[in-house]
Amino acid sequence: MNMPETVFNHNLSAFFKGFYGDLLAPAAGIAMALAFAPFDHAYLAFVALAFIFASWEVLTPARAAFRGFLFGLGLFGFGVSWVFVSVRVYGGADLLSSVLITLLFVSVWSLFPALTGYLTSAIVRRSDHAINSLIPSGIWILVEYIRGNWFLNGFPWLQIAYSQLATPFSGYIPIIGVYGTGFLMALSAGLALQCHHGKRHIVTNLILIAVLFASGALCKNIAWTHSIGESIRVSLLQGNIPQEQKWAPENRDATLRKYRDLTEKHWDSDIIVWPETSIPAYYSEVEESFIEPLEREAVEHNSDIIVSLPMKGDQPHIKYNSILVLGIQRSFYHKNHLLPFGEYLPLQPLSGKILDFLNMRLGHFTPGGDNQTLPIAAGYPFAASICYEDAISSEARTKLPDAAFLVNVTNDAWFGQSIEPFQHLQIARMRALETGRYLLRATNTGVTAIVSPMGGIVKQAIPFETAAISGIIEPMGGLTPYAKTGDTPAISILIALLYLSEIKIRHRGARQRTP
Repeated sequence: MNMPETVFNHNLSAFFKGFYGDLLAPAAGIAMALAFAPFDHAYLAFVALAFIFASWEVLTPARAAFRGFLFGLGLFGFGVSWVFVSVRVYGGADLLSSVLITLLFVSVWSLFPALTGYLTSAIVRRSDHAINSLIPSGIWILVEYIRGNWFLNGFPWLQIAYSQLATPFSGYIPIIGVYGTGFLMALSAGLALQCHHGKRHIVTNLILIAVLFASGALCKNIAWTHSIGESIRVSLLQGNIPQEQKWAPENRDATLRKYRDLTEKHWDSDIIVWPETSIPAYYSEVEESFIEPLEREAVEHNSDIIVSLPMKGDQPHIKYNSILVLGIQRSFYHKNHLLPFGEYLPLQPLSGKILDFLNMRLGHFTPGGDNQTLPIAAGYPFAASICYEDAISSEARTKLPDAAFLVNVTNDAWFGQSIEPFQHLQIARMRALETGRYLLRATNTGVTAIVSPMGGIVKQAIPFETAAISGIIEPMGGLTPYAKTGDTPAISILIALLYLSEIKIRHRGARQRTP
């Protein structure tokens, strides 16, 4: 490395070690959040990753953790700001409590980039530049995996691969899934960052980055699944019922009448989908008066209606958040992956006492179980998910190859006219791309959409308006590579690479200590 390069790297290192780096960390986190819907500045994710990786390369583990936490405050503070809307407007908490709960929520998830920073710094400080792009990339994804699957039942929001639906990296999704794709993204950012270490790195790293982008672009053209039957006409209803009115007893008849009127305009469809809890009453309360007459009409018109409502179990304390298919063959699905602090309370009894103190009341539901029979509509079994379940990739993948399409019903009215519904649709689109299946996504207030097996939007309703959209889908068969293997290969390879990196670092240290 020549003298100008040495001076440049010294100045760069001093910048990232200093106070200005701390000031920029939340801004970099916000830039990362802007890579996701509805902003969709996808390439900002690479810039944000390069910044935080550069910070961790020169900081001590403790300082790297602090810098990661600041980054997380920007990422989650902006990216999940809709939590405040839910707690304040619809949870009924006072202003101070709403601010404190939101801050606590953001701080908890900010601990994950803090952990990533600590681990990265602790390892990178002992390594050489040849593997410095690999280490932070691998640790970032492993920590994302823990956050998305284990901690508090999983919170996969704002995982980096979700930002790449419109870039070449989306071509990797049906092959290696969200975590494998996220690693290749982070690796690209790390390779670009390592170019500053000298000319010998630039050509090699730029070639590797170009190969990653080009390979992803080529993979986008591969059709992993195929049609297995005649086209199906579908209609998705968006009632746009305000959350504060949804469960008021005096509004029930008007809500049911609204959905019934919308349905009657689409009897030419094979499948009509209503949103989550579109029937604001327990099944037992409306079975004779509403459900059975509606089912008879569906049979007369040779249609299947997919509705959603709560159901009581065999015991008083058991309640399900459910999907019900009305038609020639009635079938059910009970939500299995429940939303923490929304449909059940983890960290009991502490969480329950806190909510009691704040005078907040949340739902208490029972998981439906992993071994439910797939519901059937238009003669085909489908993979059903309710609201938050579409953020969990295994919920759809494990229902293949039997499921011919995906159906998600959601009520994002809990978050008002915030950015959450757009983020949620972006996440849901990944499930279509991973499985190679059409996705029918009906929401109460938005965003209702028909999604293609390639993850593209076929048709979308205008958010926050009463709407109905119709389109044609095809039942699909076959399996994508990801559907066959899941996340295990990608995560196993990452662990192996980090293990080999640690071995290399130890051997290098041993050689340096040898006289």
